[in-house]
Amino acid sequence: MMNQRSLIKLGAVTVVAVIAAFAINHSRQPVSDFSTHASSLVEGLGEHVNDVSGLGLSEAGGRKTVELTRSDKGWTVKDKGGYPADTGKLRGYLLKVADANLIEQKTANKERYADIGVSDISEPAAKGIQVEISGLTAPVSFIAGNYNAQGGGTYVRRSGEAQSWLAKGNLIPDRNASDWLRKDLANIPSDRIASVTITHADGKTLRVYKNAPEDSHYAIADLPKGREVSSEFAANGLASVLADLRIDDVAPGSEVAVPDNATTIRYQTFDGLVVDAREWQVGDKHYATFAASLDDEAAQKHIAAEQEKAKTAPVAEKPESSDAAAQKTDAAATKPADADQPAPAVDPAKDREQRMAALKSEVDTLDAAFQGWSFVLPAYKSANMTKTMDDLLKPLEAKAPAAKPKSGK
Repeated sequence: MMNQRSLIKLGAVTVVAVIAAFAINHSRQPVSDFSTHASSLVEGLGEHVNDVSGLGLSEAGGRKTVELTRSDKGWTVKDKGGYPADTGKLRGYLLKVADANLIEQKTANKERYADIGVSDISEPAAKGIQVEISGLTAPVSFIAGNYNAQGGGTYVRRSGEAQSWLAKGNLIPDRNASDWLRKDLANIPSDRIASVTITHADGKTLRVYKNAPEDSHYAIADLPKGREVSSEFAANGLASVLADLRIDDVAPGSEVAVPDNATTIRYQTFDGLVVDAREWQVGDKHYATFAASLDDEAAQKHIAAEQEKAKTAPVAEKPESSDAAAQKTDAAATKPADADQPAPAVDPAKDREQRMAALKSEVDTLDAAFQGWSFVLPAYKSANMTKTMDDLLKPLEAKAPAAKPKSGK
């Protein structure tokens, strides 16, 4: 049996082992110390957000992945050929950084940086993102490491400092240049679209149309004899491509040119706006280009029809309250004799000029956004740019094979 001395020795060894295990485990944890006086990650940024002139993001190995710059033309994404940046998103991120207080002190041990994602960005295995903000009195640079959901903050380490911190909020920026693009491209609702014509590389054409804006559904032109539309809604999606059109990515047209076998699409509105598009696929990406123009004759006809409609349209009167009716009666008793004269009629020529000017301005705005770029579109948008006649029709019923004649006995 184990004597008392052996038990004492065993207990002492156990205590030493427990203490050693605790020490080893503790040494592997980032140092944590709550700061009694929380300071800002970037002092004064909140008051000088409008002074920022650049935002750069770099990842492992020092590879720069995003570079946003501001010029007299506004904010652009350098990595995407200078395409306009999403200024709302950029401002939102800068304000989060400005609002980020250093709420908890963490490790200053270089060996522990990887645990919270704040290793030097020059290291090949670095997991964090280096954020550089230019345009302020002093340049700003810090590494955004892991996000701590329980702590409600992001581990950060300012460049050139050994000390790391837990800073308020999620400060991890989107890593891809395409995430910082201005995604909204056009918004032409389908109720403006009079017709859509799709011409494929093999010359086959599909045209859908409405005779009037109030028509419920689009009809299919040149429906093959003996074929039926799959549903009354089948063609409606073709007119929705330009409504709330947002891009996934973009490339300069000089880098991703339109191939000869691209599908050609024309969108014609009731009021004369025309958008011509080309669509093609490279790998899993669906590209498209667009160009806007004005069909002057269609625009003039539409304006004339609208003016004629306005002449015969009844003027809707709002119901009056009893107080309003009494005030109207009192006013009638005191108004001048010539006050019954009708409001001056709208000058048709001036009205037509204003309407045409608005359409031309829309064309100019669209073309400024379209020209020089090949856009990557969501697959569901591209799908409605490449439909064929067969896609909109019920499938042909397979004919049963003719019965073989019975042989005589």
